[in-house]
Amino acid sequence: MSHFIIHGQKRLSGTYTPVGNKNAVLPMLAAAVLTDEPVTLHNVPQILDVQVMLELLESIGVSVEQKGRSATLQAGRLRKCRLNPDLCGRVRSSILLAGPLAARHGRAILYPPGGDVIGRRRLDTHFYGLRALGITVEGGRYYSFRRKQLRAANLLLDEASVTATENVLMAAVLAPGTTTVFNAACEPHVQDLCALLNKMGARIEGLGTNFLKVEGVERLHGATHTVGPDYIEMGSFIAASAATGGELRIEDVPGSGALEVIERSFEKLGVSLGGENDQVVLSSRQKLRVQRDIGQAIPKIEDGPWPAFPSDLMSVAIVLASQAKGTILFFEKMFESRMYFVDRLIEMGAHIIQCDPHRVLVAGPSKLRGTHLTSPDIRAGMAVLVAALCAKGESTIENAQMIDRGYEQIDARLRALGADIVREE
Repeated sequence: MSHFIIHGQKRLSGTYTPVGNKNAVLPMLAAAVLTDEPVTLHNVPQILDVQVMLELLESIGVSVEQKGRSATLQAGRLRKCRLNPDLCGRVRSSILLAGPLAARHGRAILYPPGGDVIGRRRLDTHFYGLRALGITVEGGRYYSFRRKQLRAANLLLDEASVTATENVLMAAVLAPGTTTVFNAACEPHVQDLCALLNKMGARIEGLGTNFLKVEGVERLHGATHTVGPDYIEMGSFIAASAATGGELRIEDVPGSGALEVIERSFEKLGVSLGGENDQVVLSSRQKLRVQRDIGQAIPKIEDGPWPAFPSDLMSVAIVLASQAKGTILFFEKMFESRMYFVDRLIEMGAHIIQCDPHRVLVAGPSKLRGTHLTSPDIRAGMAVLVAALCAKGESTIENAQMIDRGYEQIDARLRALGADIVREE
């Protein structure tokens, strides 16, 4: 168990390069079991969730070779389709092996997936989609998925679940006929997975929309793919730099539209981005001030399925709002427990009223003070880390490995931007 010690009120400034998208690479690793040929991924983030997923794949016989941020996987000698219960319980992405294992290898036995405790994270949409494609699902102490006759289907998902969309797609690519998926998730990481699957020989149309069309193929082959940058990480670093009054230059940013979605909400807090080509610049000459709606109404930042503001950035956005002048409402619509971490910010001196499990009202700017904290989940952990960077005095954040699950070498990368942070075991 490691912890961070932070001395706050240091401006975060400099050049930052995002790593690969955590939420894209995890389903891509699962997709490797759809073929016997090698699948090579570049720009793989070196984070704990990726390492656990690779261990899970190795435990069933997938060959894994890593060199830096590149990984080559080959599932030509799969030994079993029953997953390790301990490893399943350590990552949410273990559920993503249900679709490809059952579709390609006939069955999959999974134990309840782990991940952040931010509210109920239902699996019903996964089960509905896989059953419609001809895969039986039985639950209990573990989940059993068995392929009878894989078939195409016309699916209307009851929620635009990212992981359910990905699971369904990885099964549908091998189902004979035409499968349609309406109300599909269309986040950039879903699009990136589709791009990899198409490179492997799949035929998926409608990328970037909520209506996907899949023409099933007999087999997939190997491919090489570069994982797109993690826009959640980019948003987190932007929030940290802006909250501390720093200047940030982000390199190697493709025009995916992800930053535009983030900036649309951050602008309500007085944050604007510039730059050109593949660079984005956050100027230090930012006046953090809440921008009122027409009629001087208090504005609102709310999350939702893409292209709404991402739920994974709500926590750091609340910390950023605590350093902006004015009052703003945050409305978390997707997870009923995500907002509970604000008690830690209130303890640090933030002016926050929690209206109910889904809404908090933030009035700033607040003078935060250092304290002793524990990271409850990946995104709330990053948020309290940003709060500690803003606070006066010393803060200790226990359970640092929780943040490591989603952010690569976060302490070293923040130090490179001027943060006073050390890790102790």
